[in-house]
Amino acid sequence: MLKEFKKFIMTGNVIEFAIAVILAGAVGLVVKGFVGDIMMPIIGSFAGDVDFSQMKHVLSPEVKDAAGSVTSPENAIRYGAWINTIINLIIVGFVLFMMSKAYTKTKKKEEAAAPAGPSDNALLIEIRDSLKK
Repeated sequence: MLKEFKKFIMTGNVIEFAIAVILAGAVGLVVKGFVGDIMMPIIGSFAGDVDFSQMKHVLSPEVKDAAGSVTSPENAIRYGAWINTIINLIIVGFVLFMMSKAYTKTKKKEEAAAPAGPSDNALLIEIRDSLKK
C-alpha cells in the first residue's frame, strides 16, 4: 500500500496540482494587494473619496462601561468589504480570461505549426497498393 501511495504521489498530475495550488495562493495575495492597495483607492477617488472597506450599516452600536472598556461589540453589516470582494472577483475573472485567451492562442499556433501527416484515406490506399504488389 505504501508503494501504491508513493506511485500515486509521484505522478505528474498530483505534483502539478500541488504546484498550481501553491501558485494560486501566491497569486491570490498579489491580486488582493493590487485590489486593496491600488485599485480601490482609484475607484474610491472616482466615487467621491469613498473608502469602501469602511462602509457599513450599524445594527447596534458598541456599548462601553464607565471605565471605557467594550461590554458589547458593534453589530454591523459591512457591505463595503463585500463590494471590495466583488471588485476583486471581477479583476481575477478578467485576468484568468486573458490568460485563457493567451493560452488558447499559443495552442492554435502550435497546431498550425505541426506538419500535417497523410490522411487516413491516403494511408489505406498506400496499404492496398503495397498488398497488391
